[in-house]
Parts: sequence; structure tokens; C-alpha cells
Amino acid sequence: MPCRFLITLALQAAFFTTAAPAGAPIISLDGGTFTGVAVGSTESFLGIPFAKPPVGNLRYRLPQANAPYQGSYDATSFGPSCPQKSTGIPVLTGLSSRAAEAVVNSVYGEISPDAEDFTPRSQGGFDSGGPTIYDGTVIVARSITLGTPVIYVSMNYRYPYAASMILEREFTFLRGFGFLPGKEVKAAGVGNLGLQDQRQAFRWVQKYITQFGGDPTKVTIWGESAGAISVSLHMVANGGNTEGLFRAAFMQSGAPIPVGDIANGQESYDALVNDTGCSDASDTLACLRTVPYGALKGAIDRSPRLFDYQPLRLSWLPRTDGVFLTDNPQRLLQQGKVANIPYVTGNCDDEGTLFSLSALNVTTESQLKAYVKTIFLPEATNEEIEELAILYPGDITKGSPFDTGVLNAITPQFKRIAAFQGDGVFQAPRRWMLQNTLPFNPNVWVFLSKRLKFLPVLGSVHASDILNVYGGGELTNYLIHFAANLDPNGESGFQWPKYALGSRQILTFLDGLVPLTITSDTYREASMNYLINTTLTYPV
Repeated sequence: MPCRFLITLALQAAFFTTAAPAGAPIISLDGGTFTGVAVGSTESFLGIPFAKPPVGNLRYRLPQANAPYQGSYDATSFGPSCPQKSTGIPVLTGLSSRAAEAVVNSVYGEISPDAEDFTPRSQGGFDSGGPTIYDGTVIVARSITLGTPVIYVSMNYRYPYAASMILEREFTFLRGFGFLPGKEVKAAGVGNLGLQDQRQAFRWVQKYITQFGGDPTKVTIWGESAGAISVSLHMVANGGNTEGLFRAAFMQSGAPIPVGDIANGQESYDALVNDTGCSDASDTLACLRTVPYGALKGAIDRSPRLFDYQPLRLSWLPRTDGVFLTDNPQRLLQQGKVANIPYVTGNCDDEGTLFSLSALNVTTESQLKAYVKTIFLPEATNEEIEELAILYPGDITKGSPFDTGVLNAITPQFKRIAAFQGDGVFQAPRRWMLQNTLPFNPNVWVFLSKRLKFLPVLGSVHASDILNVYGGGELTNYLIHFAANLDPNGESGFQWPKYALGSRQILTFLDGLVPLTITSDTYREASMNYLINTTLTYPV
């Protein structure tokens, strides 16, 4: 019986299949022979290239399919990670030693060396990550135990920052390699190359997955953070036409984000061109293709980073390019141009805390309003900024980490900033997606992770729900069942109700003796509605 299979965006690069025989597993693709590695009850084939390396004249061009395989290949280890951008350590002044240690341990992990010539492995936040961080065998082995075997596939794609996180990460977008902005990029039709790389990987899967025992008609795409945003953008690409590349989606902390035209990032493009010595070239994009890798990466590293003052207003992120994304992704949802497929989506309760550590110098009401005006909504009126300040008040008991009272207020404005950043970039976009798809799509499930509330300063921090998957938690089972049957519920266990606009029931993960419950997705409703309406008017 063919296995179902999952594609994970921004994870490792490889194929993890079932039923490893004695000795090293071997698979044939075209005229090539690939030798993998047996891991327990699974087989792994690592580092198989799915497209031509985007180097030389192929830099900043659409991905090209790999030539037919010939010869023998060692598929027992990962190749280099995609080029990544340095993150910069956040200023941790004012945090307890325990909190500082938690930040470092949860945000910085080891990844393999990066290179421009990469094979299928990947990272997070459109900026960082690495395949070696995530062990897909955990999921495949569990699927065997459940009697619903899946094939786990992950791929590398061009992105920007090098903020390696041990959980799957950060909202760093395919740096200047995969999400280059600017009118020159739009004119050349080479925007959103990171997403185009992912799409090419999907096509590779359609061509070759049967060789691994998979069923190309039963593909679920799954990702967290930048990976989840990527999944959602594939749902609104091509007017919602999946091209038969996938049949379902699973998103953790990510939905279509409020971004405008790719020319909105012109300042970043111009800075890169200037910093690489290409400003006097008649064709600056062609010049960038000739810049030595080290010099280009160095210039990209000098752009705003994940933990700089404007952490979630990044230089390199998906934007409307007229090809892959024909409009603001949130407008595409509003227009109904989204794939009508079963999907799961959810958030961590305190999505914004991690990204607010760079704003510890914002301590007064006036500084808070200036911060919002300067970083997030530069075109908004003073009246609109005032309204936002009312909806996200200075009362620290209402800030994030939520439901922690007066605790974690490491500055007078920290919890407030964390609240509107987490809602604006993660929670409100999820609500907007639900609002605009539920009228015609009844096959949707939603979750909220409120675990790790005891973590100082960070609480139920962004990406902590990944532990619930790779740590063998409840989400592992739900993910496997969903990929296999288009329903996260199995025959036993806590039953997860579908989401409906009338009831808005969501599965909620808790610490303590009662780990699972059903709650209502109505918290901070007025605040999130205001954020959505404002960012629709003033997209990044």
C-alpha cells in the first residue's frame, strides 16, 4: 500500500521512508543509484538534489529542474545548508540568568555549514534553520506504530538569515538570495525565488515519489513559522490552483502575511547593490550575479537582522511580485483566490515575546508610539497609532506572556510590544485566513499551544509547539492522521473538533494535569480586527 507523505518547509533535506531491510537501503532514480542509511525501522535518503544549484549565472533566476540522474550517489548525509544571514545576539539586559539561558538554548542551535550550492535541506524564518536540526525519523517511526505509514520529505530553499534555531525557525526570510525585493527583480520576473524553489521541489516529488513507495496524489505540505507562511502562500499562489502538487496543508504559527508590492523593499535592494559595488552597473541585477559569494553574503549580513530593533519588519521576505503572488496575500484571501483544501492551522500563545527582546529600550508611552510609527506603521496617522495604543494598553497584566499577571514585565512596555507583535504578524493573519476560507471550506482544524507558560519572559514562545511534534507529543499523531486521512483525529484519543465561524472551537494544549481542552477562538477580537484592517491599508 503506497505511503502518504509530508513535505516540510524549512526543515532538513531528505526522504525518510519505512521498513528498512538489513544492510544499506538503495533506490534507483532515472539512471542513478542512491545509497541511503537505515535508522531503526526507517530508511533515510539524504541530500538528493532536486534542482540545479543556483550558482553562477543561475543566481537570482528561477529554479531549473535537475538533469536525469546518472551514476552512483551517497545519500547517507546532508549537504550544506542554504546561505544564511547572521542574526545578532539579542540584548538580554534585565533578564534573569534562567531566562537568558532559555533564550539562548531555544534560539541558537547547531546547523551544518552553509553554501550557495546546496542540496535539499532547509531552514526557518525565511532566514535560517537547517535540516540536521529536525529528525524526520521520529515522525515516520510513529506513523508505523500507528499503522498509517507516511514518507517524510524536506527540502532546502534559498533564504536569507543564519539565525539557527533548534525548533524550526524564525521569521527570517530567504535572505537576499531567495527573497530579493526591488523593481528590477519584479521586471525580471524573479521574485520570491525561495517559494519558487519549494514549488520546484513539489514537482520533483510528483515525478519521483513513487520510487520511494509514495503516492503523489496524497501530498500534505507542512511547515512552522516561515515554513507555515510558505505553506499558506502556496495556497494563494496561482489564484489558488495547487496544480495537483498537494492536497492538504498543515501550518504552525504562520498564515498569509500583510505584505505589499515587491518594490516596497526597494531600499534594501539599493543598499545591497551599493554595498556590493554594483550601483554603477547598467544592469544591477546582472551585476549581483557576478559578485563573489563571500562579498554578497557579507553585504546581506549587514542588513537588519532578526534581533535588531525592527525584528519582524525584515529586508528580505515574500512580497507581491506579479508572478507567484499577484496581490497582497491577504487581499487574495479576501478575493477567494485560495486553494479549497483541508488544512490545520494554529499558534503559540506568546508569539511575540521572542521578537520583542530587541526593544527593551522602549520604556515609555511616547517611545512606544514612536516605535510603532517608525517600525511597523510609518504611513499610519497619529490617530491610528493612538487607537492601537488603546487596544493594546499599558496594563502589564494584559500583555504577553499572557495570563501571567505582573510577572515578566522586564520593562514597562515589553509585554505590550510582545502582545501586538505576536497578534499582528501571527495570530491576526490566522484569524483573517479562517474568516475568508470558512464560508466555503468546512474542513479546517485550529489549535493554540499554551504550554511552557512557566518559561521566564518568553512564556508559550513562538515555535515551542515544534516540541509537540519532534518530541513525540500529541501533535505528532494529529499530523500523521491528517496526512493519511485528511482528518487529524484517529480512532482513539482526544477528539479535535472542526473549526466553524459560529462556534470557533480550538484544540488547546496546556501545562499540568489536563493537557488538552477545547476553548473558544475569540480572545482579543477587537484588537486583532483593528490590526488586520490597519495592515491591509498599510502592508509592508
